[in-house]
Amino acid sequence: MTDTLNDIRTLLIEALELRQRPEDLREETALFGAMPELDSFGVVSLVASLEDHFDITVDDDEFGAEIFETVGTLTGFVDAKLAAA
Repeated sequence: MTDTLNDIRTLLIEALELRQRPEDLREETALFGAMPELDSFGVVSLVASLEDHFDITVDDDEFGAEIFETVGTLTGFVDAKLAAA
């Protein structure tokens, strides 16, 4: 398990005020469309948390449902942003 994954699980819980424990959020856990907390406001809150925590910038044209499909796809996106920095 990567540090990025662990951080993202914690950020998801904090930004979306989820009741799950970090270990409940697996890479295959569905996000967008499966979690009512991840609505348009939730996405904005989560992206702000990701940008602050990882010191990355998510451009408007990078927003897409595929990024928020699962915990794993979100982790992959952040890892790619970190590698490009």
